Amino acid sequence: MAYTYKYPRPALTADCVVVTKETTHKVLLIQRGNEPFKGCWAFPGGFMNMDETTEQCAIRELEEETGLRVSDIHQIGAYSKVDRDPRGRTVTVAYLAIIDAPVDTKGQDDAAKAEWFPISSLPQLAFDHEEIMQDALEVYKCIAT
Repeated sequence: MAYTYKYPRPALTADCVVVTKETTHKVLLIQRGNEPFKGCWAFPGGFMNMDETTEQCAIRELEEETGLRVSDIHQIGAYSKVDRDPRGRTVTVAYLAIIDAPVDTKGQDDAAKAEWFPISSLPQLAFDHEEIMQDALEVYKCIAT
């Protein structure tokens, strides 16, 4: 059954922050192949399909964009600043995946590249991903202890 809503609805995305357990932690980033922020670095993520949860979306987008498959993720939070995405009103739910060490990845789908970066020397990040990174580290500390 189709419904018509009086009120506009925002788009929903999910992002996946993958951090290693190494002494010098690394995070997996993708270089965006499309606008907005084409050429900039971001977390793997994208728009949720109508038949999936945000968790499933984060796991799917991670695999589609990098080839990395994970199953255990932890919610970092929801991010809903009005201007966080120049394409329009978009809310994201961010997740954290923790792995032992970097594995081979490759930029796929709409990701031009996928690379591991030491957390201590990240490039400038697209969207509000710097804020998400800070929150991811707090969640990581809670899980790791």
